[in-house]
This record gives sequence, structure tokens and C-alpha cells, in this order.
Amino acid sequence: MDFPSELIRFLTSATRIAVLTGAGVSQESGLRTFRDAQIGFWAQYKPEDLASPEAFARDPKLVWDWYAWRREAVKGVRPNAGHYALVEMESKTPEFTLITQNVDGLHRFAGSKNVLELHGNIQRVRCADCGTFTEIWGDDSESVPTCTVCGGLLRPDVVWFGESLPRGELESAVLAARSCQVFFSIGTSGLVQPAAALAHAARNNGSVIVEVNAEPTPLTPKVDFALHGKSGEILPKLVKAMWG
Repeated sequence: MDFPSELIRFLTSATRIAVLTGAGVSQESGLRTFRDAQIGFWAQYKPEDLASPEAFARDPKLVWDWYAWRREAVKGVRPNAGHYALVEMESKTPEFTLITQNVDGLHRFAGSKNVLELHGNIQRVRCADCGTFTEIWGDDSESVPTCTVCGGLLRPDVVWFGESLPRGELESAVLAARSCQVFFSIGTSGLVQPAAALAHAARNNGSVIVEVNAEPTPLTPKVDFALHGKSGEILPKLVKAMWG
């Protein structure tokens, strides 16, 4: 793939880069997206009917088991070439922020360091009552694990429907978008708010906007460079064109 020389010039001279990634990046690792049809036992449920505080209050064991199933699916996949290209981009950029809507933790697994997980991380859990975080919990298949601090039920550390994004991560993401010189939107439809507003915030502050996506999105007409195809193929070639 030949990249516009102007794009390469912008990227190689940039000292502040922000990246937003969505489900398309994880999908290239073979991970089913949240919106994909459920399979097996879970085919009888819609994801949005399980991913809410109301669903957890109604049937905590059902919701816990669904996330346990999803965690096992995540363990079966590995980062792809796109994930690793972003790790290399970070290593070459003085100020680099990776903002992700994905909850699978694959960016961290690949080696990305400055990662903002807007929707949480499926590998962590927290107490539904006192909010204590933990990455270790009992494996009793008959009941939902409980908090060692207050005894409340543990729940996945992910953002459910009807919940706000973690304030610290969102504020840091907005700051990164507003202060970057180049903003990447990768593998995301650009429809889910408030993450979708980040590209516009960057654009309003004079950033060069680059979209990498399998197909055009509502953001496409407003970007400076639209690279359509698989991020796992485009990003490694882009990094190579930038630094050889």
C-alpha cells in the first residue's frame, strides 16, 4: 500500500499522537464483537439484556456466568499485527495515548503502556456495593463471588448500559484528543458516544485526523486521511513507512 507522502510527513514529525480503537481491531484477532449474534446457550439472550445493572440485580448469577464465558473467549485469542504496530508507534512517539472502547485487554497484552480503557476491562472485577477492585476471586461455579471487604457481590469491571464512563479515563481521553497533533480512529464506527466525539474534539483543535477502518463510517467525510482495509494489515505497513 502506498501512503500519501503528506501523511507520512505529518506522522514522522508529530510528537503528540492519540489513538482511538474500537471493536474492529479485536475482531481481527478472531474475537466476536459485542453486537455479534450469541452462540450456544447464550443465543437465547440479547447482549443488551445482560449488560445492565438491572439485569445483574434481577439475576446476578446469569450475568456473572455470561461474563465468565466471555472471559474464556478472550483467553483464546492473541493480539494481532495491528496491536503490535501501535506498540511500536508508542515507542517512537514522545506523547502517545491509546484510548480504547474494547474491554478485552489485548492492547495491554501486546505491550501498549499508556492505555485508557473507556469501557473497562473484562479481566477485572469490582464489588457492586463498595467498588473495591480485584483481579483475583473464588471459582465457585455455584454462586457469584463476593467482596472480601464488605461481602457484596462481585461484578465485571465494565461499563454497562445506563452507566457513565469512568470519569478519570474520559477526562484524560478528552485532554489527549484536544492536545494531540494527529488523531487516529481505528476499527470503530464512530457512532458510540461519548467516544465518537473525541475525533471531532481533536479536529476542532487543529489535529490531523486519520481513519483506519474496514469500510467508510459517518466520520469518513470529515477526516484528513481515510485508509480503508484491515488495521492488522494497514498499521504495520504504515509504521514501516514512517520509520523503516
